[in-house]
Formats: sequence, C-alpha cells, structure tokens
Amino acid sequence: MPKVGMPAIRKPQLIDATMEAINEVGLQKASVAMISRYAGVSPAIINHYFGGKNSLLEATMRSVLQQLSEGVRQRLDETDTDDVIARVKAIVGGNFDQRQLDSKVVKTWLAFWSQAMHEPSLYRLQRVNEQRLLTHLKVELKRVLPNEQAVFVAQSIAALIDGIWLRGALAPSGIDGDLAQRIITDYLERQLPADILKKYS
Repeated sequence: MPKVGMPAIRKPQLIDATMEAINEVGLQKASVAMISRYAGVSPAIINHYFGGKNSLLEATMRSVLQQLSEGVRQRLDETDTDDVIARVKAIVGGNFDQRQLDSKVVKTWLAFWSQAMHEPSLYRLQRVNEQRLLTHLKVELKRVLPNEQAVFVAQSIAALIDGIWLRGALAPSGIDGDLAQRIITDYLERQLPADILKKYS
C-alpha cells in the first residue's frame, strides 16, 4: 500500500505508468526504473511511497478493482430493482465494461492473476473480488431460485465470466464483451423457471 502523504496527483500517474509498462513488456520486465520513466518521476519516488514493484502492482489492482466495482454499482443503480434478469445482466455487463477491456488493463489483470498465486496480499484482493461478484449474483438469483440452485447458478456465471474473459484476453482479437454477455444471458435464461422468464420478457 502507498504511504500516507503521497500527492493525490502522483498516485494515478504511477498507476497508469505501471499499466503502460506491463502492457509494453509484461510484469517481469516492467522494472521500477521503466515505470518511473513512464510516470516522469524518479525511481526513488516509487521506492519511497510503495517500497517496490509488488506494492505498486497491488495499488494498481486496487484502482482497477475499484473501477470495476463502481461500474457494476452504476449499472445496478440504473436498473429496475424488481427486474432480476436485467440486474444479473448489469452485473455481467460491468465485468465486460469497455474500461475493463482496455489492452493495458487486460494485461494488468493477467499479471495480477499470475502473481496472486505467490503474493498473499494480491491473493486476498483476488478473493475479495471473487466474493463480491458471487455476492452480487446470489443476492439477485435468490429472489427467483431456491438457495442451493441460486448458489450453483451464481458460481456458474462467475466461472463463465472468468473463462470467457481469460480466453478473450489470450486471443489475438481480444475480448468480445457483447458476445460474452449473450453467452451468459443464454445460460441464465436456461436456468430460470418459465414463469420468471415470462414475467421479465
């Protein structure tokens, strides 16, 4: 985590520089010296406020996850509270928001996932993100499905989001957010009772 007292304008600058460096050369080659050049600051600034590259990656992912959470929340706020299907679609849509599909953000996600297996602080972030997604989905699905089935469908949708996202991230053409949402909507509608589908159609 960055130290208290870092100028507010500098943190976004460093976070953007971290993503730019990862996008250009990958996490392993994205040295503190390279990130500092992208940000237009000295390496000493990064070491002083973050203590090194791993803490800077953590701060970067916290920023990405906050943007993701805000995107989902905004979509939910704009959706009818009684329309369960639309609200699940809003949650899925937030995960495929164009800001999350930007090349540098995608590559930062991939770097984060690979490092989360080895860094406890990053692993905790991943778990928080995973649980937040499942909680959003279960809250909506439990309104129209029995508890056990709602949990199963929520876990399945989360797995589809991650799987489609990862496949797209590694594909030359990138992630097709519209296709992803159509695939997941098709799965969702197959899991819901006919009377629920009729109610929200």
